Amino acid sequence: MSAPPPSADENSRCTWATGEYLAPYHDTEWGVFTLDDRAHFEHLSLEGFQSGLSWTTILKKRAHLNKIFADFDPIQVAGFDEKTVEEILKDTGGIRNRRKVESVVNNARSVLQIIQREGSFGGFLFDAFGGKVTVNRFTKDSEIPPHTDASARLAKLLKKEGFSFVGPTTVYAHLQSMGFVNDHLVSCFRWEEIQKDYT
Repeated sequence: MSAPPPSADENSRCTWATGEYLAPYHDTEWGVFTLDDRAHFEHLSLEGFQSGLSWTTILKKRAHLNKIFADFDPIQVAGFDEKTVEEILKDTGGIRNRRKVESVVNNARSVLQIIQREGSFGGFLFDAFGGKVTVNRFTKDSEIPPHTDASARLAKLLKKEGFSFVGPTTVYAHLQSMGFVNDHLVSCFRWEEIQKDYT
């Protein structure tokens, strides 16, 4: 049996969680386990948008992205036509990258296919991941991998299901954000809080 992690100061955070946008996201969302289909579609879309940009930029635009993408309701987004895509691309408050926008629409349709076949997108991802949360005990940022064998396997599966912008690094970020992996540093007050939710 491994030794328990060192006690975390309640005011400590992961080193990246600073500022007006990252700190609240870290404290309330990052690493919280969920199987909610809409939440999974939103976060996978945001992770795709983040490619080449900072996560802070995405969080700043998040409210507006939710507005123009129908709160990331996969049913509504799957019905977006070319006219809607063109309107989104003209919106200066969003991410004006055609490949990324078209990817979100495409991925919504793939999400719906999985829900129709499996009953749940979040559940499908968790089962494919192995059905068990991975709890890491990292003490510094340099120990956290950008991707893993598990994220590579899941990225391959998602591509087979028709998804785009789902490379191993993007998928690993998704696993972290949705609580399939606890990658809070053990010195962070959220490590212990989230760990309690797992037990």
